Amino acid sequence: MDELIARVIAASGLSEELARKAVGIILAFLQKEGPATEISELMTALPGAQELAATEGGAKGGMMGMVGGLMGSNGGVMALGGQLMGAGLSMGQIQSVSKEMFAVGREKAGEDAMGAIVGAIPGLGQFI
Repeated sequence: MDELIARVIAASGLSEELARKAVGIILAFLQKEGPATEISELMTALPGAQELAATEGGAKGGMMGMVGGLMGSNGGVMALGGQLMGAGLSMGQIQSVSKEMFAVGREKAGEDAMGAIVGAIPGLGQFI
């Protein structure tokens, strides 16, 4: 997990605290919305991912988080964006974090697993 966080920091310019929060939010979203088998492969390939998703991924922040919440529990990628913006990320930072996370995911869990995750979640491809 430390390697992933370091790469996210380098790619996005975020503080370590905000990088951890962003990665946790994204991992929690993927767990909720993605295909179980491939998400399990990703979580296994990233030691500490499960814990980070549980600790950082539960909070919905700010006005955008509220908008996502109003869409219901399955607000999709728009709700994810709202949570990340509510945590303090700009759209550019969200894209940097997402691209780096998925690059690491491809390296650790494989292209097949990550492709299945992206294919299963409508709109996710625009962030990576």
